[in-house]
Amino acid sequence: MDLSNLKPAEGSTKTRKRIGRGPGSGLGGTSTRGHKGAKSRSGYKRKIGFEGGQMPLQRRVPKFGFKNINCVEYKAINIDTLQALADSQKLDKIGIETLVAAGFISSKQLVKILGKGALTAKLEVSAHAFSKTAEAAIVAAGGTVVKL
Repeated sequence: MDLSNLKPAEGSTKTRKRIGRGPGSGLGGTSTRGHKGAKSRSGYKRKIGFEGGQMPLQRRVPKFGFKNINCVEYKAINIDTLQALADSQKLDKIGIETLVAAGFISSKQLVKILGKGALTAKLEVSAHAFSKTAEAAIVAAGGTVVKL
C-alpha cells in the first residue's frame, strides 16, 4: 500500500446535488426550491425574528417598566464596612479616594453611606449622600459628615 492507491472508506463520500442543471438531472425547474413563495425567489433573505406571519415573540411578550433619565444612582456602603476599613488601615478620614483604593467603588460612582451596623471609631466621612441613621451614627461616635 502507498499514497497512489489510497481511497476513502466505502460509503463515506457522496456526490453533491448539482441543482439547476436542466431537466435531465431531475433537479432542474424549480431547483429544489418548490413553487412560489418568498423562499423560491432570488434575493430572499429571512428577516430576523420573522415567524411566518405569526405575531413574533418580541411583539407578543408584554413590555413593562421604564428607565428614569433623571434618576441618580448611588453605590450603597454601610457604616460597618467603614468601621472595618478604618480598623484594617488605621484611618481617621474616609473619602472617595479611600473607597476607590480599597476597591469598594469605581472612581465614577456616587456613594451613599447607609446606617447598617455599628460605628465605634471617630471618623471624618465624606460622601455624596448619607441616610439619616448613618449620619446620626457617625455624629454619635464623635465623627463628622462631609457632603460632596
